[in-house]
Amino acid sequence: MEKLYFKTEINASKEKVWDILFGEKSYPQWTSVFAEGSRAVTDWQKGSKALFLNTEGNGMVSEIADHITNEYLSIKHLGFYNNGVEDLESEEVKKWNGAHENYKLSTLEGKSILSVEMDSTQEYKSYFEETWPKALEKVKELAEA
Repeated sequence: MEKLYFKTEINASKEKVWDILFGEKSYPQWTSVFAEGSRAVTDWQKGSKALFLNTEGNGMVSEIADHITNEYLSIKHLGFYNNGVEDLESEEVKKWNGAHENYKLSTLEGKSILSVEMDSTQEYKSYFEETWPKALEKVKELAEA
């Protein structure tokens, strides 16, 4: 696993950026750059299960590893979710099981700084390096609107 880092400056409060990141209506808007129709099924609370699903209802099974409102959220990825079945043990899952995706919000000179750190396999590195900047641009656009 390799850690990837992404960051953007947003002219909006941390509270507004947080709401865009994890809001029921806004989450599908900015994550559409990864997969059209993306959605999260979770309450975002520490220890809660999270399903990150596409339009077919397939995706990833995760757990909210940590949650400090308006400051930090950590997601631990556990496996795949396909056709209503959780896969937590296949060889494909073992390649990245336990990978984290962390969101950190801070303030600098009246602007919010959104940092994303995530674990990635070599196989997906270039995809994330291309797609995360687009996703952060969408978050910025929504928060500054």
